[in-house]
Amino acid sequence: MSAASGDRPRGRSPYLWVVLYLVAIGIVGTLKLTDAINGPTGFILLALATGLLIPIARQRTAGCASKAMVDYNRRVLVSSFGYALGLGIAVTLWDNYELSRPVVFAISLLPTLPTFGVIWAMARYLAEEQDEYLRHRTIMAALIALGLVLALGIFWGFLEMFELVPHVWAWWVLPVWAIGLGFAQLWQKVRDA
Repeated sequence: MSAASGDRPRGRSPYLWVVLYLVAIGIVGTLKLTDAINGPTGFILLALATGLLIPIARQRTAGCASKAMVDYNRRVLVSSFGYALGLGIAVTLWDNYELSRPVVFAISLLPTLPTFGVIWAMARYLAEEQDEYLRHRTIMAALIALGLVLALGIFWGFLEMFELVPHVWAWWVLPVWAIGLGFAQLWQKVRDA
């Protein structure tokens, strides 16, 4: 066994779990969009799909994963579970009960607060990461993702203003930013390989 392979964490590659998660999310989304499943079932399946990310959060510090990255993965996973659970509860209550405005305000916080956890996790990662190169790559990926969100938001906003496309809710920015972050990190990894 070579030294390089001895340093690798045991188990499957983290990329496998991310791909499985994205495939599961795509399947759940397709089922929901085609009305093959109802809202609560979709949220339950979304929460179960998020469980596919647990092996990443259980990853130990080895190879390219610094302790700060392992801690970041754990924090984001907890926030993601909170988001899926909060969104499921909020939508279920909204769809099934006549709620007062203060209650609607309160349930809108259920999926919102965990997104603050994701933002906090990114800030903690940047503060805790000891490796300047890894910190730089993460900052560059975050800037690319932010540029993607801004460009898409501005473009869609003008299309919407001229009534060419339907209205899109503002909460889309975090998922699009996260997807952009993932693609930017992958692009940097491929480019530097």
